[in-house]
Amino acid sequence: MPRAPRLEELTDRIGPRLSGSPQHAAAITQVATAMRALGAEVRLQPVKVPHWVRGEERAELIDYPGRPPGLTQALHLTTLGGSSATAAGGLNARVIVVHDFDELRARSAELRGNIVLFAARFDQRLADNGHASTAYQQAGLYRFTGPSAAAALGAAAALVRSIGGADYRLPHAGATVWKDQQAPIPAAALAAEDADLVTRLAAQGPVTMRLLLTPRTLPDADSANVIADWPGSERPDEYVVVSGHLDSWDLATGATDDGVGVMAAAGVIQVLQQLGLHARRSIRFIGWTNEENGGRGHQAYFDSVSQAIDAQCAAIESDEGAGRALGVAASVTPGSLAVLEPMVAALAPIGATVLERHDGALGADIAPLQAAGVPGFAPLVDARHYFDYHHTAADTLDKVDPQNLKSQVATMAVLAYYLAQLPEPLPRVKAP
Repeated sequence: MPRAPRLEELTDRIGPRLSGSPQHAAAITQVATAMRALGAEVRLQPVKVPHWVRGEERAELIDYPGRPPGLTQALHLTTLGGSSATAAGGLNARVIVVHDFDELRARSAELRGNIVLFAARFDQRLADNGHASTAYQQAGLYRFTGPSAAAALGAAAALVRSIGGADYRLPHAGATVWKDQQAPIPAAALAAEDADLVTRLAAQGPVTMRLLLTPRTLPDADSANVIADWPGSERPDEYVVVSGHLDSWDLATGATDDGVGVMAAAGVIQVLQQLGLHARRSIRFIGWTNEENGGRGHQAYFDSVSQAIDAQCAAIESDEGAGRALGVAASVTPGSLAVLEPMVAALAPIGATVLERHDGALGADIAPLQAAGVPGFAPLVDARHYFDYHHTAADTLDKVDPQNLKSQVATMAVLAYYLAQLPEPLPRVKAP
C-alpha cells in the first residue's frame, strides 16, 4: 500500500493524542512546523484544555443465573471521558439493563446503588445506506447523556453498549456529559458482545458485577489551535476555513478520527503551494484542539472572530473517517446550490460528484461558525465502516487507504479554492 507520510508521522511517531497529553503537544508542534515549511502564515492560538487520564479499568461478572460455583467472567470495557472513579477496591453491584430512557424511568425504583447498562444498539443498516452519522447520533445519545440520567436517579455507575457497527469485542471510548453541578459517577462502554451477554443473563435473573475504574481529572493544560493562513490575493482579510482536529482518544493512534481529516485539510495548503495558487480570499487551515472531550478549541476560535464574523466566509471540516470522497455536503441556502455546480463538475474526474444540501452543523468544530450564519461544508465520504473502529484500539494507520485520503485532499482543495475565488461570498445561512 502506498504511504501517506504526514499521516504516518502523526500516527506512528506520535501516537494517541488525548488533550493535555505530551503526544497532543507534539502533534501541535509537528503540524505547525509542516505548515511553516509550506510558506503559510502560522500562529498558535492558546487554549486551556481538559486533562483527563484513563487509569485502570476492569470488570467481571461475579454472580448470575446458573453460574458454576467459584467462576467469574471477565468483560471488555473502557472508561468514558468525564467518568469518575470507583472506590479503590472497586464496586460490587447488581446490573439493571435498560434499552431506552423510557425503560430507565420505568425502573427507577431499582436503580439506587446499582449499575445501569444502556443496551441500545448501533443500527448498521442505516450506516450501510449512507446514514452512518444518524446511526451514531441515535445510539450515541445513551453515551452522551445516559450516565447523567442514571446518576440523577441514584445509580452507582453507568455502562453503555459500545457505539459501533462491527462486533470485534472492541470497546469504543468517548465522552459523556454531566449536568451543571452534577457529581459524575463511574461510567464506561462495554464491548458489544459483553453488553449482549449481560443482557441475556439479566433476562434470566439478577446479575452482579465487580467494576473498577480509576480515572483522574487533572488541572487544565496549555494547548493551542494551529492556524495557518494561505493569503488571498485581493481580500486577504476574508477567510475560507478548512479544518480537522488534532486530538484523538488514547486507545489508539487516531488514524481515522481525525488523523485523515486534519492531514487532508493540511494537504489543501500543500496543493495550493505546489500549484502556486492564491485565491481572492485567504484560505485558513485550522488544526483544532480538544474536539473529543471538551470542544475548547472551537470555542476559543469562535470567541476570537465573533466580532468580525462577516470575515468568515465559509467553513469546511473533515471528521467522518477515511472513506473515499463521494462529493460535498453543504449547509447553504437553497439558492447557493446552483452557484456550487461548477465546483462539483470540476470534481468529476475523481468521481466526487454528489452535492447534498444539509441543515445544521457539518462538524463539531465548525458548528459555532455555522450557528452564526457561516456556510458550512464537509467532504461527503463513504462512512459505511467508519464506526467499526471509531474510538477503539483498532483506529490505526492500516485502516487508511492512501487513495481515499488523496480523494479527500482533492475534494477539499477544489472546494476551498472555489469558495475563496467567488466574486462574492455565498449568502449567510439562518440557523434551523
